[in-house]
Amino acid sequence: MFRWYQEGTPKERKTFWACYSGWALDSYDVQIFSFLLPTLMGLWALTKAEVGMIGTAALLSAAAGGWIAGIISDRIGRVRVLVFTVIWFTAWGIVAGFAQNYWQLMAARVMQGFGFGGEWAVGAALIGEVINPKHRGKAMGFVQSAFSLGWLGSAITAITILAIFEPDLAWRMTFWLSAIPAALIFWVRRGLDESTAYKKAAERPHDKASFATVFKPQYIKFTTLGALLVFGMQASSYVVLIWLPTLLVERGLQKGSQLLTIFVMATGTFCGFVLTAYLSDRWGRKATLLFMSVASWILTVTYMLVPLTPALSHILSFFVGAGVIGMFAAIGPFLSELFPTEVRTTCMGFSYNLGKTAAAFCITGVGLLAVPMGLAPAIAVFCFVAYALACLALLLLPETKGRDLTAISLDLPDGAQRAPAT
Repeated sequence: MFRWYQEGTPKERKTFWACYSGWALDSYDVQIFSFLLPTLMGLWALTKAEVGMIGTAALLSAAAGGWIAGIISDRIGRVRVLVFTVIWFTAWGIVAGFAQNYWQLMAARVMQGFGFGGEWAVGAALIGEVINPKHRGKAMGFVQSAFSLGWLGSAITAITILAIFEPDLAWRMTFWLSAIPAALIFWVRRGLDESTAYKKAAERPHDKASFATVFKPQYIKFTTLGALLVFGMQASSYVVLIWLPTLLVERGLQKGSQLLTIFVMATGTFCGFVLTAYLSDRWGRKATLLFMSVASWILTVTYMLVPLTPALSHILSFFVGAGVIGMFAAIGPFLSELFPTEVRTTCMGFSYNLGKTAAAFCITGVGLLAVPMGLAPAIAVFCFVAYALACLALLLLPETKGRDLTAISLDLPDGAQRAPAT
């Protein structure tokens, strides 16, 4: 299973752990908020729509941050931007813990979001450029699996702290504790080097990446379809992840059962990441994502709408996590193989974060739709539409498995479609 890691060079391994640890912390800081929703709704008398707006606002700023970070990393390098993003979202996470009201918390989460967005696009580009092409899907899939670690860590931290301390102190502590793993990440990333692909690209004469780059004729098709694909995947995962703790409370689960459900689902996400990573290198990116999209739609609708016993609910939560979240193992290699090195993080950042921007509104949308029809049916409706759009985008995008990232042309009107596959 880990042969790709054993065969890796020291640089490949170091880059893997640098990206893995950063993505785990990013996941922790993003997901911790979902476990605090019931507490904040009680303390500050907030509605589902109001807490949904905080989640949406943070994801909107993450979208902007990802695009900006992508442009900057194409200009000054991946490593420097990765270090800065961790400093940024950790600092604002600590500030969020001092918020005294709804609007202060929203402002802190919005500022924190600018850092969230940069971590994924830049990290995915770096690991994609460093790892051997034949193992790219597996390596990037395992980096994506760090989401499971961060998610599970946020669940354990939030539920444990909320059970021990008074609610008004407990929710603040969960934000402050993120400073501990952030310090570890700085240690892991010390001495990290830029990819050879980036260094070679920097030496070649080319126009600097800018906000207008993504709209050039040779890139606009892939950036737009990539954004549609990400929207479908992110909208489904957001509404499930953000609203799951609230849904479990509505279904009457005690804290112990809630933690068990989250643990089972997080375990499923890790297994889903591993499965998707290997399938994407074997079947290709498109076939894998199409399969996972259809499977995730069936699983999500069943989980939300079909009456289940507690035992069956726990079992199904494993497969929901494997599908809804695990499928993201293929999106990193897929997007990185669509664009040339000189503009890779600019275009990846735009596609990924434009999709996230649109998907962010679905969190608030579920909160509003839940009023007349209930939370579970609202989630099911949004997931159905989102996965249909993801499948449409996949049918219009090319297969990219095994491409040599250094061979993707800046100038071809068909963009990356002419790059050789290996």
